[in-house]
Amino acid sequence: MRILYITTIGATMSFFQGVIRSLLDAGHSVDIATNDTEREVPNCYKQWGCRILTLSCSRVPFRIGNVKAISQIRNLFANEHYDIVHCHTPIAAACTRIACRKLRKKFGLKVFYTAHGFHFYRGAPKKNWLLYYPIEKLCARYTDKLITINQEDYVFAQNKLHAREICYVPGVGIDLARFENVQVNRAAKRREIGVPEDAFLLISVGELSERKNQILILQALDKMANKENIHYVVVGEGPLRSAYEDYIKEHQLQDCVHLLGYRTDVAELYSIADLCCFPSFHEGLPVAVMEAMACGLPIVCSRIRGNTDLINNEGGILFDPHDVNDCCQSIKAILDRDIQLMGKKNRDQVKQYSIENVIPTMIYIYES
Repeated sequence: MRILYITTIGATMSFFQGVIRSLLDAGHSVDIATNDTEREVPNCYKQWGCRILTLSCSRVPFRIGNVKAISQIRNLFANEHYDIVHCHTPIAAACTRIACRKLRKKFGLKVFYTAHGFHFYRGAPKKNWLLYYPIEKLCARYTDKLITINQEDYVFAQNKLHAREICYVPGVGIDLARFENVQVNRAAKRREIGVPEDAFLLISVGELSERKNQILILQALDKMANKENIHYVVVGEGPLRSAYEDYIKEHQLQDCVHLLGYRTDVAELYSIADLCCFPSFHEGLPVAVMEAMACGLPIVCSRIRGNTDLINNEGGILFDPHDVNDCCQSIKAILDRDIQLMGKKNRDQVKQYSIENVIPTMIYIYES
């Protein structure tokens, strides 16, 4: 089979390396089309012989580049005869399915779309429903396989969208071997980032943004009466870094909060932490939570779609992401529980989301 992947952001291709490598090993060919001006496609694809094609699609719905992208996709299929086009990210997926509407019957082309979390979800802003739901409802009719990665989206798609087939796949696949049995000197690693060896260490990994909502953990720490032995490490960069720095200084949290920025040693940092905090407002199926689970951490996270797939009472606590008191009480409750046992439960729970489980599922979807 000849397969074309289409996504707005080239960096998202980092999630599909295992699946695409398996497709190539099975004798299929894979090309990639993306607007990669912001972030580049991982180099491994070029080394594997995949062609990288450029599209003008944008992350913003109403841009002229998206209209051009529809024409570019049509022209691409006029010259290349792909068997499957697999699209990701909402705008690129909409452009692809509009462009391929007539090509499905003309050439027998199959159109797949993986929804990594619909922008319309329970509790989403009304503008998301007004903008994205009508587009998805229309484009679903031109979709041969609509792939969802969490239970809320799967049930919604079955009831409200009219794709030819709706599938559930447990995420993009986590490389558990990267996070299991990490060898690290706990005391030395903690010294490196300025955390005492005997401190109870919280960790969050993700972009510093309103959606990721790390401010809630900072507010919860500020409310705790006995926080002198609790430290909080935040891994990631983003537009709210300066605002968080100001909050930390204003509330005198400098001694217990550590903004580490972008790091390549996330697995080691998880391994020296005691609790993963994930207060995000919305997710599809959060990779950061699954990675923390694979490292054997208990989880305190927001009660939202995706998180509720992953976390139950045995491995963590869910809280209202708008309620600092609920978040604060959830963190305190963890202090009185057996975190080693909770971490073990999470290691067992996350196995169903492993790359060893996801790749065969995806290959079956392609070959069926």
